Order: sequence, then structure tokens, then C-alpha cells
Amino acid sequence: MLKCPSFECDKCPRLSEFRRENKLKYPSYHNGPVESFGDLNAQVLVVGLAPGLNGANQTNRPFTNDYAGDILYPALKKFGLAKGEYKRVKDDGFELINVRITNSVRCVPPQNKVTADEISNCRGYLQAEIALMPNLKIILSLGAVSHGAVLQALGYKKSAFKFAHGAEHILFNHNIILKDSYHTSRYNINTGVLSAEMFDKIISDIKNML
Repeated sequence: MLKCPSFECDKCPRLSEFRRENKLKYPSYHNGPVESFGDLNAQVLVVGLAPGLNGANQTNRPFTNDYAGDILYPALKKFGLAKGEYKRVKDDGFELINVRITNSVRCVPPQNKVTADEISNCRGYLQAEIALMPNLKIILSLGAVSHGAVLQALGYKKSAFKFAHGAEHILFNHNIILKDSYHTSRYNINTGVLSAEMFDKIISDIKNML
């Protein structure tokens, strides 16, 4: 069974300190490394940036109780990659179909910004996750940070695969397609960088590729 970093993980001093602060400020929250969501036998892995303070850091499920999840989860359901009713809580009964979701960094960072060292410190968990997905065909990276984290985890040079919304990169050594999308964050939606329709097209493309 794939293990998440432990609550005692102190590889990232800044994240560890932020976690301790949040335990005092939000005692009812999960306040620890966030578990992945979905079956390891899935063909699709969605990789985000990191847990949101009041989202996955609270619920211990990626993108749950987070605005980004309000875009992600309905799109997955719309194209038959999820079922149930997404209610912004971990035990809502919502199920992914042939999809697994994780983050490049497992602990919530201050101001939703991670450092290169923090991505590096968490890289082993992403590598292990990918290695334990025997049917994996497509990785969907939400944002440039996730894109870079995936490439580094698999041993590719970031310079060889430029991030662009809608881009598809064939990772020949792993027989995996890396698909890029702008992150489904509130900021990207509010500023018009990404729309629900644009993201629907990404998920539609993935469904057609399976």
C-alpha cells in the first residue's frame, strides 16, 4: 500500500512550521500531508500543485472544499470519469472512475506557493505513486509547477517539454502522455486565464484518448 508522508515529516522546515501554526489555528482540520484520491489501477493521474489551506488541508482529499475542485470534479463527472454528488467533504460518496488525483507537494504551503526544495523533498512520493500505477497512460498536470514536478520525477529535462495549456507531450521512456492544463484555481478562472469550457475541453480530450 502506498504511504503518504507521515505527520512527523520534517523534510521541509517552512511547511512543518506552517503545519504547526495551523494545528493551533484550525484544530479541527487535517493539518498534515494529504492522501491521494482514487485507485492505483487508474489510467489517468491528475497532479496538482499542493493542498489548499481551507481545502485539502482541511478535508484530507485533494481539491476538496477548494474552488479548484468546483471546476475539476464536475468536469470529471461530466465526461464519465467520476460519479456521485461532489459535496466538498471527504465522505460525500463521490467516486472517481479510472482517475487518481494527487499533488506535487503533499503539505499546504504558505500563500499557496512552494519552493524548488519542497518539490524536490516530496518527489520520492510522486515517483513511488507513478511506479505503483500499472495501467497509467495519461498524466494531467494542472499548472507549470506540476508539469515541472512530473518531468523531474520521471527523469526528464523540463527544457525539453514546454508547458502550454492543452499541450500533449509523449514521454517515450515511460509510454505515458503528459497533458497540460492551466490550474483550475479561483485566480485563473476570475482573471479569464482559464474557463470552465476550456477545462471541459481538456477532460474531453483525455476521455477520447483512453
